[in-house]
Amino acid sequence: MEQGSCSQEDCFDLLAQFEHVLQSDPLIDEVGFIHPSQFIMLDKEAGSSSDGTSTSFWNQDHKLGISTDILIQLCKVAKHAFLAAFKEYKRHENACAESLTNNISSGVSCPTLESKVMKHSQAALLLSSDFGTAWNARKLILSKQKLPLEAFTEELRLSRLILSNSPKSEPTWSHRRWIIKMISRSSSTQQEIINKESELVESIGERSKMNYRAWYHRCWLVSVSYMTIEQVIQELKKSKRWAGLHVADSSCFHYRRRLMLRVLEALKVKGSNANDKTEAHKILMEELDWNKELLKLYLGREALWLHRRFLSLNWIMYFCRNQLSETGESIFTNEETGIFIGNEIHLLESSMTVPDNKFEDFQAQALHASVYMLWLTKPAYSRIVENA
Repeated sequence: MEQGSCSQEDCFDLLAQFEHVLQSDPLIDEVGFIHPSQFIMLDKEAGSSSDGTSTSFWNQDHKLGISTDILIQLCKVAKHAFLAAFKEYKRHENACAESLTNNISSGVSCPTLESKVMKHSQAALLLSSDFGTAWNARKLILSKQKLPLEAFTEELRLSRLILSNSPKSEPTWSHRRWIIKMISRSSSTQQEIINKESELVESIGERSKMNYRAWYHRCWLVSVSYMTIEQVIQELKKSKRWAGLHVADSSCFHYRRRLMLRVLEALKVKGSNANDKTEAHKILMEELDWNKELLKLYLGREALWLHRRFLSLNWIMYFCRNQLSETGESIFTNEETGIFIGNEIHLLESSMTVPDNKFEDFQAQALHASVYMLWLTKPAYSRIVENA
């Protein structure tokens, strides 16, 4: 079948076939669009023969492939079916409410219409993940009544499936956050959700480089306070190895900054004690030392220098002032300011040496070090140092 050549009846048959595949294998965890020439190769690799449907869909081991030849027409008919079902659902919604009140049959049950909307919207979103109307329709139906937890966890599974093919789809990530909010209202599984979300972002980060939307999602879990301070510290430890292997990915370092801010913000809370400050001091010191090691190992990585700006600024703000414990004893003194600045100057001097062969990495390292020095000595920063 050539792209765009199917009749309306054939297209609806394809949609029915597509939705049957989705219903018959609820454990599908990956979807992709593939050229028809790849179907025979995939069948051979899977050790199976064509069953007559391989010209349109390929489904083995919970992996679903959709032929690019039918993609445009299938997407159009899926959207058409969804919009028709959603229009019918909205038209009957008031009639359903009235029929329940007066015990009069409305002809078509609301649950039946809801099922049609959910079925067709699922197909449409797997083909076009940024279709906002479909996401909003699912929110409307899911929020109308008290549904079991399984309904929302199934929605998480669907969004994860969509992200397997569209990892930078903002509406999908946004819908996922909405589902997590709904689950958190009536469930005590927040810790499990946080762990799974962290694993999801890291796995997607491996396949989709510089995925700001994925890492923003992970930052959101921190900013809405779904994590305790203990969980934040644990996340810092867990994400350290990944960040060390992806030093050019600024998004993962932004996530670490969000975690560290949660730790540092706890110091502003009334009643924070010397142990809190000592722990935060240790965490920031370890991050500075680790960042210094990375700067020496990986030359010319701007993300590492930007991360150091954050670390040095917060070091001055939080630990180079006269902080007093509950007993009135000074914990950190202004001497640390001079030591810190001295160490930074030494790091800059070693980073600004460019060998005779002038490798690009050395040149980039010297450039970023120079910019960092200018930032370190700019007036606004100097006032912080002077008043520390």
